[in-house]
Amino acid sequence: MKHQVTHDRATIDYDVDGPHDGPALLLVNSIGSTRELWVRQMPAWSGRFRVIRYDARGHGRSSVPRGDYTIAQLGGDAIAILDALQIPAAHVCGISLGGLTAQWIGVHAPDRLRSLVLANTAARIGSLESWSERIALVRERGMSAVADRAMGVWFSPAFHERDPETVHGFRAMVQGCPPEGYLGCCAALRDADLRDAIATIAAPTLTIASTGDTATPPEGLAFIRDRIPGARMLTVDSGHLSNVECAEQFTGGVMDFLSGGSPT
Repeated sequence: MKHQVTHDRATIDYDVDGPHDGPALLLVNSIGSTRELWVRQMPAWSGRFRVIRYDARGHGRSSVPRGDYTIAQLGGDAIAILDALQIPAAHVCGISLGGLTAQWIGVHAPDRLRSLVLANTAARIGSLESWSERIALVRERGMSAVADRAMGVWFSPAFHERDPETVHGFRAMVQGCPPEGYLGCCAALRDADLRDAIATIAAPTLTIASTGDTATPPEGLAFIRDRIPGARMLTVDSGHLSNVECAEQFTGGVMDFLSGGSPT
């Protein structure tokens, strides 16, 4: 079922699937992607959970406010969805920018969390220089240049060979992202640094790292694991989008974690 909620100058478009009385599971995307990022997880997860997928502000079917966005706005958008659905607390699973957004929720709205899954992310992603360069690339050459660069990071060479159709689909997803929305989220990533704050997170936490991820290398996930009390880490062999390239292992590992088992 499709829904919309308005928060802080943005209209956020989202879907809800699965049993109405199931535990809520909120999924938070990477920059440049839409809620379609999670299609490989949906058959398993929507059978047990009330799964909420949404497009971040500036992406997909959500609106595109002009100007820089902040990680607080992105986290507030997620909370606004939970409020609209009258969900007191949810499991939250985020990848890349979505993982940073999920960490913000863990720090600033801990009562809204049942657990955290932080995949292919970091408490500080990239640097001021790297995001300034990305912003300049979009302004000078457009989203096609970003899409070309992203595919080399999002997926390993082996996956490019094995499943070129999926790579092509994701390239089209990035190319179709509104430039203003992408730039707004670049600003949020440029400015966000939660390295000192995440030690206050108390929710059960699983981090997921990828051996071939050059955007958010495993040491960034290990840093999070070591700062959040009791956090665990699962490592898979993929590029940046582990939930796509290693879909079965990712889906099963998260299910095991949410069921109280040990992700493998």
